[in-house]
Amino acid sequence: MPPLRSTRLPHDAVHHPVFARFYAKVSPIIDERAGIGEHRRELLAGLSGRVIEIGAGNGLNFPFYPPTVSEVVAIEPERGLRRIAVEAAVRAGVPVDVVPGAAEALPVKSEAFDAAVTSLVLCSVRDVRRALAELRRVLRPGGELRFFEHGRAEGRALAVTQYALDRTVWPVLFGGCHTARDPLASIEAAGFELGAYSRLRVPQTRVPTPASPCVLGVARRPAVPGPAGSAGPASPAGGRA
Repeated sequence: MPPLRSTRLPHDAVHHPVFARFYAKVSPIIDERAGIGEHRRELLAGLSGRVIEIGAGNGLNFPFYPPTVSEVVAIEPERGLRRIAVEAAVRAGVPVDVVPGAAEALPVKSEAFDAAVTSLVLCSVRDVRRALAELRRVLRPGGELRFFEHGRAEGRALAVTQYALDRTVWPVLFGGCHTARDPLASIEAAGFELGAYSRLRVPQTRVPTPASPCVLGVARRPAVPGPAGSAGPASPAGGRA
């Protein structure tokens, strides 16, 4: 494993202790009731080699990494969630190293990973552009970005509600989360080649919540170097990663 970069962020780069305790208790229940576990399994299927995951939270992805993964470096900035993630890493079927740090300044070397994972985290990072630029930096050329994110609704009525909530109570109540960000556009703008993806509603209920519209898919750092921030060609929508 290449050594971590010498410049490390404070262990509490993100500090949401109340939300972290709430999330640690309810997220396993939500995963089970909303069927999120199956989406996590699909997200990580087929991965191999060294993987970096940002915003690992309390480690809910860890049981779904396939045995072909040689190592997971899991970045989690919130102290309480990181402590739980360390306990989850012990039970994982693959080696998982839980590391403090923020998505906007990853404490790892460039081009050190075969794949990167974002899972319900781009909604809450402080700077989406910088976070994705960092993932592009640490991926080897041709490396995959696997993403499972919620974001902007396609319907106007729900989208208007999302924008209103993002400007008022939602980020305060839910640890900096924003509902109206557009992960697909951000991933393309960061210079990734967008591959197959699916639009989901999680949970699959008749009346969606502001956080229900999701996308699950794969993108790739171009094998041929190009200017950072340029968008690669997109594949037709509708496929599965």
